[in-house]
Amino acid sequence: MADGDGLGEAAVAAASPAPAPGPSLPLGWRERLRAGLAGTWASLWFVVGLGLLYSLRVPLRLCENLAAGTCSLISGLIFIFEYWYFHKHGMSFIEQVSVNHLRPLMGGTERSISESTSLSSNRESETTRQNLSECKVWRNPLNLFRGAEYRRFTWVTGKEPLTYYDMNLSAQDHQTFFTCDTDILHPSDTVMQKAWRERNPLARIKAAYQALELNNDCATAYILLAEEEATTIVDVERLFKQALKAGEMIYRRSQQCQHQSPQHEAQLRRDTNVLVYTKRRLAMCARKLGRIREAVKIMRDLMKEFPPLTMWNIHENLLESLLELQAYADVQAVLAKYDDISLPKSAAICYTAALLKTRTVSDKFSPETASRRGLSTAEINAVEAIHRAVEFNPHVPKYLLEMKSLILPPEHIQKRGDSEAVAYAFFHLQHWKRIEGALNLLQCTWEGTFRMIPYPLEKGHLFHPYPSCTETADRELLPTFHPVSVYPKKELPFFICFTAGLCSSTAMIALLTHQFPEIMSVFAKAVSMISRTCVEHL
Repeated sequence: MADGDGLGEAAVAAASPAPAPGPSLPLGWRERLRAGLAGTWASLWFVVGLGLLYSLRVPLRLCENLAAGTCSLISGLIFIFEYWYFHKHGMSFIEQVSVNHLRPLMGGTERSISESTSLSSNRESETTRQNLSECKVWRNPLNLFRGAEYRRFTWVTGKEPLTYYDMNLSAQDHQTFFTCDTDILHPSDTVMQKAWRERNPLARIKAAYQALELNNDCATAYILLAEEEATTIVDVERLFKQALKAGEMIYRRSQQCQHQSPQHEAQLRRDTNVLVYTKRRLAMCARKLGRIREAVKIMRDLMKEFPPLTMWNIHENLLESLLELQAYADVQAVLAKYDDISLPKSAAICYTAALLKTRTVSDKFSPETASRRGLSTAEINAVEAIHRAVEFNPHVPKYLLEMKSLILPPEHIQKRGDSEAVAYAFFHLQHWKRIEGALNLLQCTWEGTFRMIPYPLEKGHLFHPYPSCTETADRELLPTFHPVSVYPKKELPFFICFTAGLCSSTAMIALLTHQFPEIMSVFAKAVSMISRTCVEHL
């Protein structure tokens, strides 16, 4: 089992008593201290290295060697710069200059230069369009409650599970969902409009109470208090029920006035968002409190009543609840509707489909038996489903197999990235463990996916090529104490390895020649004689 399992910390956080709300320690101060110490250690090692060179300058005759080995020194500096540039930009500086600048100059004609320029510009524009579509950050449909779960985790462990970037995206979502142009006509809505823009949690909670003083039926104020002030799921559910009561009344009123003006239509959209959000969070409360059938009913009713609102991805909440009920036929029915080629995919859809096919064969699967008699049709289907899921998100298996420790999932995820893998495994690991042999089959087959896609950034098998921007987005979404999973792993190109070997051997030969000229002279004569003898024999 992976050390430092985040599920264990989350369980401790949920079981411990919550301290009274109040000013807390600066968020992320330990992580910032570690980062500062890491930079300090790097500087300290550099100073120690310089001091060591200075102290050994006399026995090693560094001044003379420096004068005699200038070429080796320059080669070493070039290698160090190449290594730094590759780790920073993911490519070799010399190769980049050769391909982008020297090759057009050596092409011989202006036509070739113009063609290469147009091709490179087209490639860059295509890559930009692909990155814009693939690097979209999605709201996590199973995100936790800040006060009752995220903050309790911080109180217990001293770690901040949410990044500023993630919380800023949530603030933008709240302003989009819960505000509209007509808020200036209602004092309570005006206060809440400012509250959603506040960065300080205490200021947001205070503004929510001010809005309730102006209007006791302000649904968005109850939502904010349920999300951020309530410290238990029971308190969260109580506040969301108050928000539902106020939200339903406002929604019925908006329905009657929706055709009067564009402003009234915008207000209806806002009130619809408030109502759907509240019901969905109430379903999640019921799921966390063990009333799973009630949660399933709320989600099904929401999907029937508001089918156009697919942005909430309620079907992923429904899939997880149905898996908890072990209603696998109902899970298959939901997948038949949403695992469609025209709809966006997710790790929840792909891995749930793989889990259902794995369930039919996993209890009798044995690697030795399969290698001896071959795979049956059902086993082939299960393996293909696992390969499909792994191609979509290759980070998930390490969390399911507990090769990597889990943390609390972020409020937003990057599809096909490490953040989505964390969010999926946090809720679905228990469902894989419940099915006998499912994790064993996954462990035996998941790495076979990579043989089908040797160059995942250039060409995929069942999906588009793997986006190169997931690492950057995941580092913004996941906390600093979590080592981000990177796919595919960056490998040093041959040119850098060759340069390193050439620089090292040249520097060593120059140093030995300067320190032991007689021995190296004899060695050079012996090598030249051996080479001459070999040439004569040939």
